[in-house]
Amino acid sequence: MKEYRTISKIAGPLLFVQKTEPIGYGELVNITLSDGSTKRGQVLDTSDELVVVQVFESTAGLGRDSGVRFTGEAIKMPVGKEMLGRILSGGGKPIDGGPEIVPEKRIDITGAAINPFARGMPADFIQTGISTIDGTNTLVRGQKLPIFSAAGLPHNNVALQIARQAKVPGSVEEFAVVFAGMGITKEEANAFMQDFERTGALERAVVFLNLADDPAVERIITPRLALTTAEYLAFELGMHVLVILTDMTNYCEALREISTAREEVPGRRGYPGYMYTDLSSLYERAGRIKGRNGSITQIPILTMPDDDITHPVPDLTGYITEGQIVLSRDLFRRGIDPPIDVLPSLSRLMSLGIGPGKTREDHRNVSDQVYASYAYGRDLRRLVAIVGEEALTELDRAYLAFAEKFEGRFISQRNEDRSIEETLGVGWELLAGLPVDELKRISPELIERYHPTHGKEAK
Repeated sequence: MKEYRTISKIAGPLLFVQKTEPIGYGELVNITLSDGSTKRGQVLDTSDELVVVQVFESTAGLGRDSGVRFTGEAIKMPVGKEMLGRILSGGGKPIDGGPEIVPEKRIDITGAAINPFARGMPADFIQTGISTIDGTNTLVRGQKLPIFSAAGLPHNNVALQIARQAKVPGSVEEFAVVFAGMGITKEEANAFMQDFERTGALERAVVFLNLADDPAVERIITPRLALTTAEYLAFELGMHVLVILTDMTNYCEALREISTAREEVPGRRGYPGYMYTDLSSLYERAGRIKGRNGSITQIPILTMPDDDITHPVPDLTGYITEGQIVLSRDLFRRGIDPPIDVLPSLSRLMSLGIGPGKTREDHRNVSDQVYASYAYGRDLRRLVAIVGEEALTELDRAYLAFAEKFEGRFISQRNEDRSIEETLGVGWELLAGLPVDELKRISPELIERYHPTHGKEAK
């Protein structure tokens, strides 16, 4: 490999190298410092006159006398089944004290979106053990369902709870979790590792951790390493893989930092104009492929700056993904855990994963009824603040009580791992507090079968 010493400029994490031979986009780069140490980078942009290299580590110590070698290869992830149970850095290096990974294959991390014609329809229910997800915003195998959170809310606890509890009921197929933390603190990283090890979830997981003090540029490759690993486990080993990516806002901040260093024309709030395309290149790597057993289900987690759901990161994510789970600061302040707000949350593929043979025949009816009843109860709270509870009818008071019990019994469950039967049972228990003739979204046959006081069991 030819070595170039033609660095003309260093801007943030970027090197600008002049007078090179033709260089391919995405090539891996080795940079030799004057003291003989080396750093890694990747070609970010290339032209006849100039090559822009993003460095995956700190640029401290680099200078015009540093040597740059272009390897002619893209970054590849060494993968193998022995990765399960391992904790890796954001750059893919083991940090759990274990040996280096002996790869069965090396795969280009760039990946590609699944061809729409080859996509299989998501259809199988994934049980997370969290009632507000399983009952009213069901996660389906092959779906991308983000969690919209905000600073100070326990989104990481929700992520850990999903990682250790997620399963496909009644299935004997292998299930794995790929967890990627981007820009997280050392305290959060320790909490993640301890929880995975304590609960035994690490045995079926691969964990990537990019810390807050790691180079921001490394955050660009961390989710791609995680998704490449997931694709290998899913489509070559036939496993069903749940990918949890946190925090996508930190990822987008890294994109903005690189865009600023390249002096690109900024888009909304300073983010690059291509951020939608970049996020799509990650989210669209979820799904199923016809004729193959495995699947990739994604739960990206992002914090909304200033609790603003119209911020570019949640806004663009919502366009690409199939719904969202929204955490509420108001519920969190009132001690409800997990503080998932059912009303703005949505799973667009829910209907494909519920019903007879998947969850239960009453699932859709119960979900619609508790949603409508809770929404009406929340509206009544605003009315009470104006006219007082004394002005309400007896029926209105019943709805007001339903909303209170729904938050305390259905939404709030701490670390309880509920089966879908238990979740639906809690739903029926709460609906029993309303008059039967108010259950307009549930068929008489299902009321006869499942209602605690009017059904067959009660009789």
